[in-house]
Amino acid sequence: MEKPAPLDLAQHEALRSRTLVLVGMMGAGKSSVGRRLAAALNLPFRDADEEIERAAGRSISEIFSERGEAEFRAGERRVISRLLDEPPHVLATGGGAFMNPATREVVARKAFSIWLKADPEVLARRVGRKDTRPLLKGKDARAVLTALLAEREPTYRLADLIVESADAPHQATVEIIIKALKARFEVAS
Repeated sequence: MEKPAPLDLAQHEALRSRTLVLVGMMGAGKSSVGRRLAAALNLPFRDADEEIERAAGRSISEIFSERGEAEFRAGERRVISRLLDEPPHVLATGGGAFMNPATREVVARKAFSIWLKADPEVLARRVGRKDTRPLLKGKDARAVLTALLAEREPTYRLADLIVESADAPHQATVEIIIKALKARFEVAS
């Protein structure tokens, strides 16, 4: 698949001045797509989960097991807020980050959110490749993801842009996002 030409961000100040925040379920491709999107847009890439682990000095799984989900979410909110004070970049967030009203508010105020929407079957296949998801430990991934998606979908729909993260190479999703951004911000190709 041919790599898309980088988007000239200088053509549109609104897009150039805001961080692009990827939201959605675990396994939707936020980190993988985010890295490729950042490269295509000539922007830095940041992963909120990596930043949380760096700040805490431990893994997400360790934070969940030692301190619980509520404390993890509070730290996640602080890290995302700090990252959104930095110059524009592409930011991949954890699956539950956008569910927090305070996090959503800061994202709405300081960034442009993109929901990477994916079918539970696709999500289950993708997350089944790793055993690092605290919410899935010892559970049927498809069942948990289906229930979580049903609960979270109304909130994810509040994102500024919704893009299907199909069961295809991540570069295809990047191209869909770039096309949608160009249309949304009326940037010439």
